[in-house]
Amino acid sequence: MVFWASLALSALFVVWGVLAPEHQTATMNAALNRVTSGFGWAYLLLPLLLLALLVGLAFSRFGRIRLGADEDRPEFATHTWIAMILCTVMGIGLVSYGIAEPISHFTTPPHGLAEPGTPQAAVLALQYSFFDWGLHAWAIFAVFGLALGYSMHRKQRPGLVSALFRPLLGRHADGPVGKAIDVFTVFATLFGTTTSLGLGALQIDNGLNRILGTPTGTTTQVVIVVAVTVLFSLSAASGIKRGIRYISEVNLSVAAVLFLFVLFLGPTAFLLSLFLESFGQYGGDFLLMSLRGPAFGDTEWLQGWTYFMMAWWVSWGAFVGLFLARISRGRTIRQFILVVLGMPSLAFFAWFSVFGGTAIELDMDQGTDIAGATAADLNSAFFATLAEFPFPVVTATLVVVLAVLFFVSGADANTYVLGMLTTHGSIRPRTPILLLWGAMTGALAIILLLSGGLGALQQTVIVASAPFLVVIVGVVVSFLRDLRTEPDDTSCQHHSRTAEPAVTEPPRSD
Repeated sequence: MVFWASLALSALFVVWGVLAPEHQTATMNAALNRVTSGFGWAYLLLPLLLLALLVGLAFSRFGRIRLGADEDRPEFATHTWIAMILCTVMGIGLVSYGIAEPISHFTTPPHGLAEPGTPQAAVLALQYSFFDWGLHAWAIFAVFGLALGYSMHRKQRPGLVSALFRPLLGRHADGPVGKAIDVFTVFATLFGTTTSLGLGALQIDNGLNRILGTPTGTTTQVVIVVAVTVLFSLSAASGIKRGIRYISEVNLSVAAVLFLFVLFLGPTAFLLSLFLESFGQYGGDFLLMSLRGPAFGDTEWLQGWTYFMMAWWVSWGAFVGLFLARISRGRTIRQFILVVLGMPSLAFFAWFSVFGGTAIELDMDQGTDIAGATAADLNSAFFATLAEFPFPVVTATLVVVLAVLFFVSGADANTYVLGMLTTHGSIRPRTPILLLWGAMTGALAIILLLSGGLGALQQTVIVASAPFLVVIVGVVVSFLRDLRTEPDDTSCQHHSRTAEPAVTEPPRSD
């Protein structure tokens, strides 16, 4: 039921985009304005509350509980686990926005808080980049991952968002209400990842034009989406222990090479100083940034940045949560929270500081116009910056390779998760199911690229994620009810398994 209903809804959206693209665009734009004007505050408040909850859980008695039986131990080595978290979740965004967001904020400071192009604007640019890509995003992912990991591995429930609602809804979680939750989860997840695919296609298109002189435009972007869809579908079909794991490790290596290249050949002392000052201001203004809304007419800016980013993370919540849960069996709640909140946030802060800070320094002190190139085409920011360094063709090629790998690793993890969601939580979805969802994801990306490019991607993800805010609240309430059933002494070997029936599957090689 979940599979066919999800497939039908997704197919209807594709048909709508093919037959009436202008009507679809107008409808989504009207919905966007309605959502952001009426409920934009929820995108600011909810991540902050989730972050407070997670920190409290990490340092409570519940922090010792394992995501699994007390005797379970982690399936993956810690370095492999962290690599999969970093590269599979938001990788393509590092290429698309790693320079584009800081340099955009540098020339148009958020909320008019600084004069454009000044040192104050440089600090503010990184501060708000940290805000969009740091703790708030990972709080959303961690709540879903923690609740699903506890439900799947400790309670032995299927890997479904509806299964999380059993403490709250009882038997209704397995009936029509639960099915509706799962269908909407699939729909929101599909659009969150479709946005990433669209961004990846735009980035690769720009890179190939610079390296090989290929024509840019929607035709090339469609060809890129089709080619990469084939790659990530095959990778997802090979399983987590093969395709997704190895691509994530290669991703991390290529990203590290680029990072160190720019750090040591760029203005190293300036970058370190800018990072420390921006990080300090991020911490000092944390509550104010978290709650600053459009009271003074900043709605359009918020739609393009903060609302879009938070909606993107909300729509990715179930997908990332299921993936984090799948790879985190045997981790304690405390370890899960501290690593998932801390490691990716610090890694992203460093990435934005080195690449974004370098672009800012070049424009401030070297007379370049990276900001102008970015304003003309968001996806040119990375290449315009690397053009100021030695071996620009080599580094541009590495960026394209990195974009492709991030594209594949994120999309194949998404395909795997969609397969789980539509096969009653199976941890080994059948290959035809994976290939079908891969094709559907690619088709949606093509429709949105043809209907309006980046603007259409941003509109759709905000609108699709809005009702999912209610689902997040339900997940939190249900998870806390689950935790209340844990005995006070959670460190004893008393809780090997909870007496809920496990979902059995025939064995299959991964």
